[in-house]
Amino acid sequence: MTQNHYNVIVVGGGVSGSALFYELGRYTDIKSICLLEKYGSLSSLNSNGSANSQTIHCGDIETNYTLEKAKKVKRTAKMVEKYCLNHGYEGKVIFSHQKMALGVGYEEVTYIKNRYKEFKSLYPYLELYTKEDLALIEPAVIFDEDHNERPEDIVAMGARGEYTTVDFKALSDSFIDNTLKIKDKVTDIFFNNEVKEIQKIGSVYHIQTTMSQFTADFVVVDAGAHSLFLAHKMGHGLDFGCLPMAGSFYMANRKILNGKVYMVQNPKLPFAALHGDPDILVSGFTRFGPTALMLPKLERFKSGTYLDFFKTLRLDTNVVKIFYDLLKDSDIRNYVLKNFMFEVPYINKKLFLQDAKKIVPSLSENDISYAKGFGGIRPQILDKKNQKLMLGEASINTGEGIIFNMTPSPGATSCLGNALRDVEHICEYLGYEFNKKLFYDELVEDDKQGDGHEE
Repeated sequence: MTQNHYNVIVVGGGVSGSALFYELGRYTDIKSICLLEKYGSLSSLNSNGSANSQTIHCGDIETNYTLEKAKKVKRTAKMVEKYCLNHGYEGKVIFSHQKMALGVGYEEVTYIKNRYKEFKSLYPYLELYTKEDLALIEPAVIFDEDHNERPEDIVAMGARGEYTTVDFKALSDSFIDNTLKIKDKVTDIFFNNEVKEIQKIGSVYHIQTTMSQFTADFVVVDAGAHSLFLAHKMGHGLDFGCLPMAGSFYMANRKILNGKVYMVQNPKLPFAALHGDPDILVSGFTRFGPTALMLPKLERFKSGTYLDFFKTLRLDTNVVKIFYDLLKDSDIRNYVLKNFMFEVPYINKKLFLQDAKKIVPSLSENDISYAKGFGGIRPQILDKKNQKLMLGEASINTGEGIIFNMTPSPGATSCLGNALRDVEHICEYLGYEFNKKLFYDELVEDDKQGDGHEE
């Protein structure tokens, strides 16, 4: 064996890879684990606070979640919350704001009222806010530039005093710091080690990076859009393609909203509706977004990866059929065109403002600016076999000692739940013990061990 041999190697130092590294160190008797990160620090891409909305997605105000999905997401979100509270990270990693889903106009108001009734049993803390309530707790959504009440019927469902916001880069750092404190096992991290090739020889995986060579008994690839790229290089997941969706933001020049304000999502659209959020990294100033724009690259604000995109897309008639089915719907077609225009200088702010004023009717062009350097890439998966766009997370478990995870939203929220799924499989595959009791005692809100974690 080479000097760089480990029981498990995790590829990718975002919040998903860091969470898995932590769980392997804390809750198993695996003796040696390693994390390989392409860049010089953790969470430099999509898990960075500037690349996402910093939201804990627990399903209470996300109107695109069914009740069943909300139950799963709530469970994994509570793991992140409990972890942070156990370590005293309040106000450092995890933050509390008010939050709400806003309905504007008769149809949306009716929808919010019905959804509130349906979801109240799962989230007992939920409140229903009338226009009068909103004028007191979130006045910016009610009053226009002349300080008059907006004329539309309006209602919101939401909560106060709940943990709503996470700095996912700080969370990643904490996972690694706490793992490195473990004394009785090897826990190594190698930065600036981009994985170029993975080969299985016998029962051992050989990993070639830009800096060195490593071997492992088991490998988990948590490398964002590059997870599928590496899977394809090994001949796995060839029925999938990757559609990289870039999300951009507009930053207000001050704090406009007191908390998170989400909109009702058009059920035809595969991406989240516009929302406004206090940015914990910019003094609580309000950030609006994200937009949704397809970019032919796998990493935002990094040179290269264009060729990687075309290799991962694997363009064929199935992909063309998926695009055709999406774009033949006028709602989706108009949405795609509008989001493209949101990126065009000189006209983008004026167009974006038309949508943002649905949240804050008093908003003007002077209040916001395009947030340069903000936003990330959400790798949406194309299921070529069934000719459809897959929403949410995807995982390719080969059953051969290697797993490839693609974790767009709510992947950061679900990082500990997804890691649990992988840890259980790794221990079963390699014959190690997973300390289930300790995991559930420390991270799970209820006592029902093994009750339907994130699939």
